[in-house]
Amino acid sequence: MRRIAISVAASTMTLSLAGCGVLNAAGDGASASPTKGNDITVGLLLPEKANTRYDKFDYPIIRDKVAELTQKQGKVKYANADASVTRQADQLQQMIDDKVDVILLDAVDSHAVAAGVQKAKDAGIPVIAYDRLAEGPIDAYISFDNELVGEVQARTLLEALGPKADTSDKIVMVNGSPTDPNAKQFKQGALSELSGKVTIADSFDTKDWKPENAEARMAAAIAKIGKDNIAAVYAANDGMAGGVIKALKAAGVTQLPPITGQDAELDAVQRVVTSEQYMSVYKSYPDEAEAAAQMAVTKLQGKDIQFDALTQDRVDSPTTKDVPSKLVQVSALTQRTIKDTVVADGIYTIGQICTAKYKAACAAIGLKK
Repeated sequence: MRRIAISVAASTMTLSLAGCGVLNAAGDGASASPTKGNDITVGLLLPEKANTRYDKFDYPIIRDKVAELTQKQGKVKYANADASVTRQADQLQQMIDDKVDVILLDAVDSHAVAAGVQKAKDAGIPVIAYDRLAEGPIDAYISFDNELVGEVQARTLLEALGPKADTSDKIVMVNGSPTDPNAKQFKQGALSELSGKVTIADSFDTKDWKPENAEARMAAAIAKIGKDNIAAVYAANDGMAGGVIKALKAAGVTQLPPITGQDAELDAVQRVVTSEQYMSVYKSYPDEAEAAAQMAVTKLQGKDIQFDALTQDRVDSPTTKDVPSKLVQVSALTQRTIKDTVVADGIYTIGQICTAKYKAACAAIGLKK
């Protein structure tokens, strides 16, 4: 069960405090953390490259926000593990050896990384878990409301099936990596909506979130269930949704069933435009990444009031209780909401989405400048 309820009011409160200048205040001298100035180095460890968001959005947003908050004196040291636990362990050790001031860690394997988190702690380097809840003595955590992601995916899938959806409808669940704690939460959230309403005819985890692994497992599911007997596919993210679509097309399916996704990658948004993919989940990377940068800088600079305002939620990991946290809201991206989500937030322009290949499909759904 989730221990907290997320509300828009909490985010609004943070923004309001920032607008009034309150968040720039430090705590009293007795409670303030040891402080550093603007000349800081933030270590950023991201998990993989199969999902394009990390290089395209998370890293540059965090880099730019750290520069903004430190009058361009702070810097970000970045490494991507490309889904390798061993590589990330080496990268984390290198960050410790380089004596970075704070580490933002998006773990490949949340359990395996715990020893490295302890090493950072022993070296006096705070670790903030980013996007995935790492084990070990982390100082804070920021992510999206992951169970809500699964709930949104499942509810939208049921809407696609219509009012006649029932237990005769067979669903395939293509879940994320078993080493990613978020994947478990996505699945829990989805099952809370799907259970008792449809039949889960097949369900499997996907190693490293790789689209090719999802494609292979989906091909096996099609052979098991029958290509004409699959009413919908729950795919936990957009990359895997692409693999699912390839498997269905290879099996000769011409009328694709509703398929979910997550992350609002550009090619997935274009698939939503053409109805190949029914939906994605839009997660505001600027909100998450900028808040992570703020958490890192305020933690180092001893601005305790600001840090507390940014981390009003509390979560438990298997090793650490009551971790100060911030959970960011999500929303469904469908044909109806493209303009109000990724376009409104400046993630993509209509021109980037509606290239020549997609121009007619965009016009058909009223997506135009």
